[in-house]
Amino acid sequence: MIAYGDNIMVFSGNSNPQFAQTICEKLGITLGKSDVKTFADGEVSVSLNETVRGADVFLINSTCKPVNDHLMELLIMIDACRRASAGRITAVIPYFGYARQDRKAKSRDPISAKLVANMLTAAGADRILTMDLHAAQIQGFFDIPLDHLLGNPTFVQYYLNKFPEDKYNHEEFVVVSPDVGSVSRARAFAAKVHMGLAIVDKRRQKANECEVMNVIGDVKGKTCILYDDMVDTAGSLCNAAQALVEVGGAKEVYACATHGVLSGSAFDRIEASPIKEIVFHNTVPVTGNTASGKIKQLDVAPIFARAIEHVHGGTSIADLF
Repeated sequence: MIAYGDNIMVFSGNSNPQFAQTICEKLGITLGKSDVKTFADGEVSVSLNETVRGADVFLINSTCKPVNDHLMELLIMIDACRRASAGRITAVIPYFGYARQDRKAKSRDPISAKLVANMLTAAGADRILTMDLHAAQIQGFFDIPLDHLLGNPTFVQYYLNKFPEDKYNHEEFVVVSPDVGSVSRARAFAAKVHMGLAIVDKRRQKANECEVMNVIGDVKGKTCILYDDMVDTAGSLCNAAQALVEVGGAKEVYACATHGVLSGSAFDRIEASPIKEIVFHNTVPVTGNTASGKIKQLDVAPIFARAIEHVHGGTSIADLF
């Protein structure tokens, strides 16, 4: 039984409206009418232009750059729906910002990911739908249900189609974790594509800068696929690719990551790196110069659409994995 009526309503913030539009097309519904604007002084203004009373509402907004603006849009949209008597409110956050601030790295550090979780709950969200959190334990920061989708299956399908086992010897391929913290997700990916595993050991000197120290595993003469959850400045990824070629003797380097945040000089670094192709999901819109052709995006809107259908119908989303 559907506890919130049969009326699904989807609204979008300004982070990635095309992503929300694609979800609605897959669901066979129309994107909700709303105005999400910013006043001259920077305050966010939200107006819902149709009734949501008793509806099962899904609010779609990645908290990508400008992170604080998009986070406030989402919080105010939640509050607007709660005050308009929505039946249930699900915050759909394809990319969850502040996820890297999930613990105290040194004395007197905040745990900002927990603060954001508290803010979403206090605003009135009933549940959260997101993909590939930077740290899986962030699920426990919420006191409301959280559905955690995985980008892994999409990448598995992409690379099995790109390098089919009947044409390529997968013993000549290696999945590489760009750092020790990403080993578990890289191991799971490597097992599904039937490839070996290697690790790039690095020592980070300060934020957004790192020094690659060693390549753990045999990559000599092999095609490497760097696998991570997100790419921000691309420093770690490009340094890892350089180490694979110069230190490990890799033949070719490809890369993939769920979230292409791509801040600062990320595009220039990718262009100058030995990476032949880098694949992202479209959880974050890629803006900037992509004329090099190295960057490719895979559409995960259909996965979110199916997840919304399962959440609305009260059925398991396990088949999405």
